[in-house]
Amino acid sequence: MYVQNPSVPERKPVTVPSLQAMKSQGRRIVMLTAYDASFAWQLEAAGVDVALVGDSLGMVVQGHRSTLPVTLDHMVYHTAAVARGLSATLLVADLPFMADRDIAHALEAGARLVGEGGAAMVKIEGAAAHILEAIDALAVRAIPVCAHLGLTPQSVHKFGGFRIQGREQAAADHIVDEALAVQAAGADLLVLEGVPVELGRRVTAAVRIPVIGIGAGPHCDGQVLVIHDMLGITPGKRPKFSKDFLAGRDSVAAAIAAYADAVRSGAFPAAEHSFT
Repeated sequence: MYVQNPSVPERKPVTVPSLQAMKSQGRRIVMLTAYDASFAWQLEAAGVDVALVGDSLGMVVQGHRSTLPVTLDHMVYHTAAVARGLSATLLVADLPFMADRDIAHALEAGARLVGEGGAAMVKIEGAAAHILEAIDALAVRAIPVCAHLGLTPQSVHKFGGFRIQGREQAAADHIVDEALAVQAAGADLLVLEGVPVELGRRVTAAVRIPVIGIGAGPHCDGQVLVIHDMLGITPGKRPKFSKDFLAGRDSVAAAIAAYADAVRSGAFPAAEHSFT
C-alpha cells in the first residue's frame, strides 16, 4: 500500500462525488496523463485532481502510430505502476481497443483495471449501442465510468486520421445527443476531445456530469493533456490544443504546477489552443 511522503502536503482524496461537486461549484478540474510511478508522484505533488492512464501510451511510450496496438495487459501494468505513486489523486484508466466489443469483455477489462491496476474509474470511447450497454453494465457493478466523445482515437481509421469532429451542425447535434446518452447509461465523467469551442460549451451545459476537455475549448469543467505534450517532449509537431509548460521553467514539477494553475484560473486553454 502507498504511504504518503511527508514532503507532500496531505490533502483530501479526490472521489467521483467530489468531481461532481467541483462542477456544481464551478471549480475547474485538472487532469493529466501518467504512465509510471515517477510521473504519478509529480502529479500528486502538484495537486492534480485526476491522473489518466491513457492508451495514448501506445504512441508516447511505445512509439506506435496510433493507440490501437495497446493491450489490456499493457494497460493493467501501467495503471498499477501509476497507482503506486498516488494517494489523493483520482486514477482513471482506459479500456484499450476492442476491450468493449461485448459486455463480458468490458466487464473483464474493467475488473482487471480496478482490481489489479488500482484504478478508481475506467474510460471507454464512443456511444454506440454496445458501448452504452457496457457503460450500464460497469456502472451497475459499481465500476465508475468516464465516457469519451468527439475525436475518439480508437476510431482513427474510420475518421481518416486525427480529425476535428462536430464542425457541421448535424454532427455537433449528434455529439450532444451522445453526451446525454452516455450520461443516461451511467457515466460519471466525460472527456470531450477535438471539437469546436461552441460545441464544448453546448455539451458542458447539456449534461450534469463533469466534462473534461482536450482541444474542446475553455468552457469545459476541466482540462486534460498528454503529459509528454505539455512538457514539449513528444516527437514531431505538438498538437494545436496543447502548450509546452516546461518552456521557461527549470523542472517538470514547476511545469505541472503551472499547468494546474493555468487550468484552474481559466488561462488555459486560450484561443490559440482551440478550434472554431
